[in-house]
Amino acid sequence: MNNNTIFDNTEIAFALKSDSELERAYFLFKMISIEPLVRIGTAATNFALKAKLPVEGLIRATVFDHFCGGVSEENCLPVIDKMYQKGVSSVLDYSVEGKEDEAEFDAALKITLKIINFAEELKSIPIAVFKPSGFGRIRLYEKVGNNEQLSADETKEWNRVLNRFDTVCKAAKDRGISILIDAEESWMQDAADNLITDLMRKYNTEKPVVFNTLQMYRHDRLDFLKQQHILAKTEGFFLGYKLVRGAYMEKENERAEKKGYASPICESKAATDSNFNAGVSYMLDHLDDMSIFNGTHNEYSSYFLMDLMKEKGIENSDKRVWFGQLYGMSDHISFNLSNLGYNVAKYVPFGPVKDVMPYLIRRAEENTSVAGQTGRELNLLLKEKKRRKQ
Repeated sequence: MNNNTIFDNTEIAFALKSDSELERAYFLFKMISIEPLVRIGTAATNFALKAKLPVEGLIRATVFDHFCGGVSEENCLPVIDKMYQKGVSSVLDYSVEGKEDEAEFDAALKITLKIINFAEELKSIPIAVFKPSGFGRIRLYEKVGNNEQLSADETKEWNRVLNRFDTVCKAAKDRGISILIDAEESWMQDAADNLITDLMRKYNTEKPVVFNTLQMYRHDRLDFLKQQHILAKTEGFFLGYKLVRGAYMEKENERAEKKGYASPICESKAATDSNFNAGVSYMLDHLDDMSIFNGTHNEYSSYFLMDLMKEKGIENSDKRVWFGQLYGMSDHISFNLSNLGYNVAKYVPFGPVKDVMPYLIRRAEENTSVAGQTGRELNLLLKEKKRRKQ
């Protein structure tokens, strides 16, 4: 099958969806495609949850079950097992956001360790993940990144952040699991980058275990990748990176304008695409020193990596190359890639319904704003609905 038609195979893409799940997906993407509806729905949902109205059942039966695996890691098992039958692995993602106190950070650490232990038992979960802001305050990362003087209490607090990161990375290495660390806003990322480089130095001695994330809508990330490569070659450790386009563009541009500094974001979508492809190419050129997790819902970026692998004689199943998408989105990419023997993992978010709402709202807003994404999902779902009726 030629590359340009691989992602059009809806029979493979939606094999796991029952007719009713297919209908629900079609209904959801139809709703998400109407921007005013997303705005009204977001406001109404937030209000209902704050007012403690009994809406959790409705949320659970619609948007939550489509984009999330469950309320706990055990609860995600049916989803994980089902996808693994089709060769798609899972990255369990505790998607509770915006917490700011030590008890919450310790709770996130506990859950991440639980996921790593859980993953050791299951071939279907080769990778775990956490967010830096899940383990420490954003303002603290910012101060550390700017080399601002920390108070005695802040120094102790930062040491606890370092300890949480190290505990998770050690557990991942001990259990043969890879650990992805998500990227966040640029103003906290410098501190996270330095910390993750130290952990790569410590744990990536035989192969990449610890993976950082590069948001390629930042125009400085390709240079950062090349500098890290020089450092890793010099000091003898391996690099692991998840490549994504990025998730905080409006926030980044607004802050840069407000504070009067040059925005870190590429000046156009085309420049971002070109930067992303350059990052993919660079990593494939140096696959002996690094591993790539290609986190994208973009079909062209997926074809680009597939073509490069073919050109360089890299096996589809080479463990140094992974493709990743979010659960509930781009099944036409994930399942058609796994059908051809590529390594594919779905990010499977989980957590209590009310705590996961900020994540779900962001998903809905992103789908509304990404030109063509929702339309493509709708067309494919419609195509599969028609195919089943034949």
